[in-house]
Amino acid sequence: MNDLPLYDDIQCRYFKKLGPDNTKDVLEAVRRRAGELDINKVLIASCSGKTALHALEILGPGIKIIAVTHVTGFKKLDYQELSAETRLELESKGVTVLTCQHAFGGIGRAVRNKLSTYQVDEIIAYTLRIFGQGTKVAIEMALMAADAGLVRTDEEVISVAGTGKGADAALLLQPANSYNFFDLKVKEIICKPAMV
Repeated sequence: MNDLPLYDDIQCRYFKKLGPDNTKDVLEAVRRRAGELDINKVLIASCSGKTALHALEILGPGIKIIAVTHVTGFKKLDYQELSAETRLELESKGVTVLTCQHAFGGIGRAVRNKLSTYQVDEIIAYTLRIFGQGTKVAIEMALMAADAGLVRTDEEVISVAGTGKGADAALLLQPANSYNFFDLKVKEIICKPAMV
């Protein structure tokens, strides 16, 4: 008879509020879990670069940080929220910066904006927001990073995102390319807002 348990008891942090006040606690939980699982790549949503810089301080050496920005033009036409100076600072410290089309907000969003009808990618985004904005973004970034060749689809990574600014969610997942979206696997929820 096999005496191994059929489950793992894993700590998950549920935050009592949304937003950037949780960033430090998220990154500390990510550092702990990455160490326990020997994870060496972490995706960080970072529009201004502030969260990625904070991640550098807390995660320390040995973890490759991939900062994922908003697409250019997200706030206004031809505008990139991550300044050229901050991008250079991040890259000089070993951070890879990914700026590309959002997996759940590209051509489908153009159809919605022009024709007032939703497409499959935005329906998926709204469905994932049931678990919180950060959870949706963490999954979306894993698709984007896989499409860019920055993460492999046969490795586990941690993906960190938030509601608005900062971070309030972190997932352990196995990425997939966007054209294989349903192959993406969320393995653990490290932390997220309780949505109270």
